[in-house]
Amino acid sequence: MTSLYITSVFVVLVLVSYNVQELKAQLQVGYYGASCGMAEYIVKDEVRNAFYRDPGLAAGLVRLHFHDCFVRGCDGSVLIDSTASNSAEKDSPANNPSLRGYEVIDNAKARLEAVCRGVVSCADIVAFAARDSVEMTGGLGYDVPAGRRDGRVSLASEASSSLPSPIDNLNQLTRSFANRGLTQEEMVTLSGAHTIGRSHCTSFSNRLYNYNTTSIQDPSIDSLYAQQLKQQCPQKSPDMANLVVPINPSSPAVADTDYYMDVLANRGLHNSDQALLSSPMTANQVAQNAMNPRLWGSKFAAAMVKMGQIGVLTGKAGEIRATCRVIN
Repeated sequence: MTSLYITSVFVVLVLVSYNVQELKAQLQVGYYGASCGMAEYIVKDEVRNAFYRDPGLAAGLVRLHFHDCFVRGCDGSVLIDSTASNSAEKDSPANNPSLRGYEVIDNAKARLEAVCRGVVSCADIVAFAARDSVEMTGGLGYDVPAGRRDGRVSLASEASSSLPSPIDNLNQLTRSFANRGLTQEEMVTLSGAHTIGRSHCTSFSNRLYNYNTTSIQDPSIDSLYAQQLKQQCPQKSPDMANLVVPINPSSPAVADTDYYMDVLANRGLHNSDQALLSSPMTANQVAQNAMNPRLWGSKFAAAMVKMGQIGVLTGKAGEIRATCRVIN
């Protein structure tokens, strides 16, 4: 087992190194070394300040990066505010009201503009902040290749159609990730981000009260867990849309593999979480991640680096926004 673990970690680290090398023509580790040497430090400082105030913001910042990259690529378009003539991504039902952490990005950008005007993109700030959030919650840190530029288009309709849903089954999840160049195993690995953070009751209440025509409650969910969730998310609560619960109750602020242990015990919160057991291959990957925390951490770091290069704008494409919420 030890030799297998060492071999697996070596393979993962080689893959991370290969991905970084492959990106050098476009994105580079240490991209701001000459133009804004304090860039990554300033972002980390703002993430740290936010984390001390509210540890839950770490999960929000990881999710912000994910939701940015899955719509138009990692171009900071999720940060743009709606206008009278356009409903932006952040106001899609897939993002509002659940997405958070915008103010952390705003604060980092303001500080960066004060020392390096027009240099650091909002898209890179989001990528740095996600990495810092993983590290601050106990996950494995990793180098972030940078050099992304910011997009000028943000449409709520694209967010609604592009983002995976908490009610997705395995085939839908696999297809959604494959459309962005990510493998099924990387999908299982990135699902581990649910080890931190919370979810609105409305994103899984159908599993408790209105599952399908033959079953009121999802039969795959652990019965004791279902009872607990019903107490936290009462069916007739007038405030159901605002109620939240931790996705991984045992350690909601720690990037560990308890999430996978919960899935194995039929305590996955969303249909998309429990769906990871619906094929022998993905169920085996869940079990491997549950048993090998350090291996999952390495795989997660590699998958985050790869996800962070989806559809990036580089060179003269896009722009460097002066304010992350508004195009120049």
